[in-house]
Amino acid sequence: MQVLYQVDVGKMETEAAFLHLREKFHIENQDLDFARQLVDGTLAHLPALDQEISRLSHDWKLERIAAVDRNIMRLALYEILHETETPYSVSVNEAVEIAKKYCGEQSSRFINGILGKVLKEKQ
Repeated sequence: MQVLYQVDVGKMETEAAFLHLREKFHIENQDLDFARQLVDGTLAHLPALDQEISRLSHDWKLERIAAVDRNIMRLALYEILHETETPYSVSVNEAVEIAKKYCGEQSSRFINGILGKVLKEKQ
């Protein structure tokens, strides 16, 4: 999520954002590889993910959604729609927990609501 945020808000190159993340948090290579897979996949599908968020957040334009919230939802939606290894409930739960940590109660509810709509439609 932090790499996506830095790319989105800070207009940082993906590789520079990963380098910063690795230096700051001393992330192991295998964890970094997994994170890179998620970020690359999310960025590759960004227009479709943003369109889905916009469609489901009726009264909120994408630009009005807080940047952290937006990137948490992008990442979780990518996992739900394109990653077969991660159970949907895990993607949603992780997104909500990240929102509780980095955002606030309202954000976690909003994110849970949007992702819940996606899951309901998939069923």
